[in-house]
Amino acid sequence: MRQILCALALLLAPALPLRGAHSASTERSAAAPRFSDAEILQKLHTKLSKSKIGKDGFVPHVKSGVVTWEGRTAVPQHKGAATRMAKSAGAVRVVNNIQVSDGAKPGQPLRHAKIDSE
Repeated sequence: MRQILCALALLLAPALPLRGAHSASTERSAAAPRFSDAEILQKLHTKLSKSKIGKDGFVPHVKSGVVTWEGRTAVPQHKGAATRMAKSAGAVRVVNNIQVSDGAKPGQPLRHAKIDSE
């Protein structure tokens, strides 16, 4: 009987949370830096001024740590770059409403970002 109880305990042990494990994960998330909306917006404006996607005229809005992007671009990769930029600036979530247009001239294919092959 004792062997059965030991075997049962070993089988159930991985499913049971360790004492204090929840509080440790809570402490780690609480220690993560949380920036104010103004700080996130300032970082975004600084990053946009130094970036190629700044020329697209994207407009970020920040509320409760959530960045919402508005604007248009002819380069599909710029939309993803804006999302990554917002996350690196401290956004807790990103809503990307950037529209990818078909370029300046009707009938032209979408432009793609140029990659230097040096």
